[in-house]
Amino acid sequence: MRTAAIAAASVLTLLSVVLLLGTACPPKPADPAVARGKTAYMGTCIACHNMNPALDGAIGPAIKGASKELLLARITKAEYPAGYTPKRTTKLMPAQPQLAASVDDLAAFLNQP
Repeated sequence: MRTAAIAAASVLTLLSVVLLLGTACPPKPADPAVARGKTAYMGTCIACHNMNPALDGAIGPAIKGASKELLLARITKAEYPAGYTPKRTTKLMPAQPQLAASVDDLAAFLNQP
């Protein structure tokens, strides 16, 4: 009987160790483009848009899911793509040429699931 109790305790200890090791593993690294896009967004865009791009900001609208075409036009030229209907009629957003190289990354960040 004592041997069975020791064996059961050993199995429980082993299972506990396996569970701890399994939960201690770091998560799979995120897409580098998404990480770069988040950095660009948090560094510049949140001045007008919400920290959560799915929500409206104090000045700028929600931009979660924005297409690369829209981002390119707004960021580089402060314009809208042909046929696009803006969410707001204001023309407050100036061109952000310093972000032109980050358009792909911003699109990756804003379009992640």
